[in-house]
Amino acid sequence: MAAARGGFSSRLGFILAAAGSAVGLGNIWGFPTQTASNGGAAFVLVYLILAFSLAYPAFMAELLIGRYGQANAVTSLQKMSRKAWQKKFAFVVGFGGIICAALILSFYGIIAGWMMSYAVEPIARMFSLQQTADWLITQSNVRNLLFTTLFMFLTVFIIRKGVEDGIEKWSKRLMPLLIGLLIILIVYVMTLDGASEGLQAYLNPDLERVFHPDLLVSALGQAFFSLSLGTSVMVIYGSYISKKENLITLGAQVTLIDVSIAFLAGLLIIPAMYVAQHQGVAIFAADGSLIAGPSMVFTVLPALFNDMGFMGLFVAFAFFVLMSVAALTSSISMLEGPVSYAVERHNIQREKATPLISVIIFCISAIIIFNLDFMLDFVAMLATEYGQPIIAMLCCVFVGWIWHRTEILEEIKQGNEQVEHTLFWKIWPWYCKFVCPVAIATVFIHSL
Repeated sequence: MAAARGGFSSRLGFILAAAGSAVGLGNIWGFPTQTASNGGAAFVLVYLILAFSLAYPAFMAELLIGRYGQANAVTSLQKMSRKAWQKKFAFVVGFGGIICAALILSFYGIIAGWMMSYAVEPIARMFSLQQTADWLITQSNVRNLLFTTLFMFLTVFIIRKGVEDGIEKWSKRLMPLLIGLLIILIVYVMTLDGASEGLQAYLNPDLERVFHPDLLVSALGQAFFSLSLGTSVMVIYGSYISKKENLITLGAQVTLIDVSIAFLAGLLIIPAMYVAQHQGVAIFAADGSLIAGPSMVFTVLPALFNDMGFMGLFVAFAFFVLMSVAALTSSISMLEGPVSYAVERHNIQREKATPLISVIIFCISAIIIFNLDFMLDFVAMLATEYGQPIIAMLCCVFVGWIWHRTEILEEIKQGNEQVEHTLFWKIWPWYCKFVCPVAIATVFIHSL
């Protein structure tokens, strides 16, 4: 069975694949947006604390479910169940995570398509194709359908090849590219006038805001979203990990990479906004807060790139390629969840299941595109503000209340024989049982 399913061939392969899933637009776009909306450095400080104190324990729960079950999310959860009602509950939770991943990919593919079109626009301008360049950055159904299709094609191309030849191989290529582009852009932006002011706003926390309820909940929500919790992704990735690996160390390494890249993204975008202000671009909204969300990525930063002259074409190209790569590393994990379910539960060959499921998801994307003003925000809210917190919370409930503690210990000991005597084992089971569900429920209630 393990040979038929495939798996990660190395520790590095898993780390880069899991980090790639975590490091998507939620980090490169979402984290700086949340930082801009929540007082800068105060949000950064709280996010870093909560990522390790709450998101990491929940992340470990999903990895453990997957490695124990050695199967898709539904089957893995059902293997933990002992009673009939638990198995039914497991199906709801596991399939709910798969649906959640599919919904996220349906709107994620559209936004990723925008990133790709904005990456092509500087090339069109270099060749004096101004009409084409204008079309590439103007909202239209044709453009959105075309670039969403292109993005989904790239995702399907990778997933069809399986775990080792697809997910792992391309994660090893895309993640170094992403990190390299990010560092190059940070270095360049830091040489521009106004960057130091943005750096101060990003790194100098207002400690009075640290305990503000909205900031705490936003930081916790960002930590859970950026680690792909509640989407069945980490369950299926966990199922591809060798039993010999130390899950505690692997989970910590992925979390560290995730928060590090989120921090680097803020180190690029917040100073870049102040550089834009120095060049005459408005970066503050009417209420005095930094402009965030789509306006920041598709209005403020392009205005900055335009003011850079010819060099701005290269910077714009590099930035939107960075955003496209970040989106792709996450999309492959989101498609893998539904595909693995179809392959293992319904005996459909991966080569057939991948395009079939991607077509279904693309149809949802098309519906969203033709009703963009209403559907995009609605689907995003449904999946990320409702679906993810609920599924992540129920996964913690499964590990904390349904899965036998002795079985959990035996699973972790397969890669770490001394874990029973570590601080992790003394704290984590109680964290997962009580603290994580309450914390996630807090995020969910706040979203209501």
